[in-house]
Amino acid sequence: MELIIHTFGTSISKDYNSFVISNQNGRKKLHCDGVTSIHIGKGVQITSDAIMLAIENEIEILFVDKSGKNNGRVWSNKYGSVSTIRKGQLSFTTSKVAVEWIKTIITQKILNQQALLLAISSSTSSGLNEVDKAVSRLEDYIIKIQGLKYEHLHDISATIRGWEGNSSKIYFETFNLFLPENYRFHTRSQHPALDVVNALLNYGYGILYGKIEGALIEAGIDPYIGVLHRDEYNRPVLVYDIIENYRVWVDYVVYHLVSQNIITNEFYSVNKDGSYWLESLGRRIIIQSINDYLDEVVEIDNVRRSRIIHLQLYCKQLAQKFKSMK
Repeated sequence: MELIIHTFGTSISKDYNSFVISNQNGRKKLHCDGVTSIHIGKGVQITSDAIMLAIENEIEILFVDKSGKNNGRVWSNKYGSVSTIRKGQLSFTTSKVAVEWIKTIITQKILNQQALLLAISSSTSSGLNEVDKAVSRLEDYIIKIQGLKYEHLHDISATIRGWEGNSSKIYFETFNLFLPENYRFHTRSQHPALDVVNALLNYGYGILYGKIEGALIEAGIDPYIGVLHRDEYNRPVLVYDIIENYRVWVDYVVYHLVSQNIITNEFYSVNKDGSYWLESLGRRIIIQSINDYLDEVVEIDNVRRSRIIHLQLYCKQLAQKFKSMK
């Protein structure tokens, strides 16, 4: 169970082997055996004893801002790493293997986008021509990316970023057509979101960033050494690379939430500058929906596991790839 604490003024303390959550609504006790992670929002306090209890039981603690972004974490030193993984990771980032790896990542992202557009369109009789056109245009970018032949990623990184950006624009323009009309957005907006759908997407991606970063750390990989996103100071840039494989999971969840017309004014607030932010109800719904989706068992590469386990296995396989680098 993930412990999500965002209520201002809440405190988390320890009582023997349990976490005690206290606020104006009362006091609740949870044994540590049932907790897998603790997500702490602004205005929440946690004692050092509670932190130590989490560390001893390999429960990661994440400090999350109001957009869902993970601003810091505490994790158990039992995860550890070995120098061969990190040395190999450094070698990997400048190798020809990295070129093929990032081409595969971006290609898979576009394939996932094509698949989601086709799945959405299959349930309606409208927008089929637009989807066919979008899928065809996205296929052109796949062919371009696969056709790149270079020894070093820095020679083509700007080109790949440009093509990836163009393909995402095509995808979201088409994705937008299938949203209820009152939820359609003018453009994809990130910091800040300029509509409730983008606020949901941003928060969902923030959750996914945290999951990937945790999986990398547990696998012994340094999330701050990236491949395509390698020039951003003090950012978990490898997470930015890997999330491209999985963004469509969040897109799917948000699409279904919006399509059910359950979004109300209680889900979000609008600042004077026109930015949209999820309120407690909106955060609770998107967190629960994404966690339910990640816990669903699916078959990937002939292996049946929950989506979150598939993600963790991918990171462990990546660690072995790094470890084998000479």
